[in-house]
Amino acid sequence: MNKLFDFNHPFFKPLWIRILVTGACLVWGVFEFMTGAPFWGVLFCGLGAMAAYGLFVTFDPDQIERAEKDNRPDV
Repeated sequence: MNKLFDFNHPFFKPLWIRILVTGACLVWGVFEFMTGAPFWGVLFCGLGAMAAYGLFVTFDPDQIERAEKDNRPDV
C-alpha cells in the first residue's frame, strides 16, 4: 500500500527544505486560527505536526543514500 506522504524521498534530504515544509504548515495553521477558521487551523497544524514527526524524528538520510545506490546502473 502506498503511503500518503513519502518522507524519505530525496527531495527532503536537505535540512532547509524539511524546515521550510514543516514551518510553512505550522505558520499557515496559526494564521488560519487567527483569522477565525478553526477547521483549517487544525488541519494545517496537524499536517505540520505530521511533517515534523516524519521529517525530523523518523527521517533516515541513510535510507535515501541506499536507495540512490540501488537505482544507479553499473557503469
